[in-house]
Amino acid sequence: MELTINGKPTTVDGPPDMPLLWALRDLVGLTGTKFGCGSMLCGACTVHVDGVPSRSCSVTLSAVAGKSVTTIEGLASAGADHAVQQAWAELNVPQCGYCQAGQLMSAAGLINTNANPSDADIDAAMKGNLCRCGTYVRIRAAVKRAAEIRRGVSA
Repeated sequence: MELTINGKPTTVDGPPDMPLLWALRDLVGLTGTKFGCGSMLCGACTVHVDGVPSRSCSVTLSAVAGKSVTTIEGLASAGADHAVQQAWAELNVPQCGYCQAGQLMSAAGLINTNANPSDADIDAAMKGNLCRCGTYVRIRAAVKRAAEIRRGVSA
């Protein structure tokens, strides 16, 4: 299967019905994307497929053939952290950290399309990304801060 992963053309030798999550982790060696539930309910496995946040546990390899996949490992560009990564670090968002790759990918998808999201926009975009540590208040604040960073607003 030919696809682009984190900007690099990649051949993945797996069955067409293999979930993208397992191809990324087991065949490509990108372990930042996490397995949480396997049923699209928790968001820990969120990656971008052609720029759109997608649950990799339920997307098959055949569904992403010829497409561009971005994982948490590819979120930063040109040696600089993405705005969500900067905001997450600035506001000390993670607690245990297990869900955070998926949280970051969903947040990045939002601010890539909405430069100034409201609380309702954030809630809608982050719905389905579960955090068992309950860091939702910090996550919302970090999404707002990431949007400010993208707009060039200093702290």
